[in-house]
Amino acid sequence: MKQIIFAITGASGIIYGKKTLEAISKEYRVSLMISDNGILVGKKELGIDLKSSLCSLPNTSFFDYKNIDSEIASGFFLCLGMIVCPCSMKTLSAIAYGASENLIQRCADVCLKERKRLILVPRETPLSEIHLENMLKLRKMGADILPAMPGFYEAPKTIDDLVGFIVRKVISLLTKE
Repeated sequence: MKQIIFAITGASGIIYGKKTLEAISKEYRVSLMISDNGILVGKKELGIDLKSSLCSLPNTSFFDYKNIDSEIASGFFLCLGMIVCPCSMKTLSAIAYGASENLIQRCADVCLKERKRLILVPRETPLSEIHLENMLKLRKMGADILPAMPGFYEAPKTIDDLVGFIVRKVISLLTKE
């Protein structure tokens, strides 16, 4: 079974991360990290304890994002790459500038240096020039930037339909050769 690293940070849109993780954990082994702010936003937006809820998913192992000494922080860790969903602008900025102060940022840095897939799902609006420059910088380094902007051409009827659009886009990038 293929391995993927998955992180949830403190941006709004925790539902995108939860639903994406639920979908990929069926087919991939997942190394999961959730930032403290991700846990806070998860409680506020979904009314759940993200760690308890998501760690029970199949094929999912939890890693403390503060433990930068973890085996997943190494270029020798065998995985396809990493998804950060949602990705806060703080995390995106740290990744863009190589400021690896925690395991989430270090794993993203390793994915970039090892040329592994890195999918970032920022959820912010409006976007400042700084946000756009950081996204462009990361794109030029090889990261896939997939802002959580659902499409409406599928005539969505529910919020789940809108969330599903983004989940399918992330999975499409993950499985792209």
